[in-house]
Amino acid sequence: MSTKLHDLRHFYASGLIAAGCDVVTVQRALGHSSPTVTLNTYSHLQPDADDRTRRAGDELFRASAGSAADKRPRRDR
Repeated sequence: MSTKLHDLRHFYASGLIAAGCDVVTVQRALGHSSPTVTLNTYSHLQPDADDRTRRAGDELFRASAGSAADKRPRRDR
């Protein structure tokens, strides 16, 4: 089985998306005419936005809780 240039291009684009590169960066790297072309081709590879949003919220609350705990007065035991 021979690898075609198109297969390598698809592999490259898939890797960029899996690494979290934004669609405009991938669009420019591939030379697509617009981000819409890239999204129409590779949107099935995008990480789930709901999962990313939940992770970001969790990290925000953890960081906030950690900094709030640092500011509380300590009681001597």
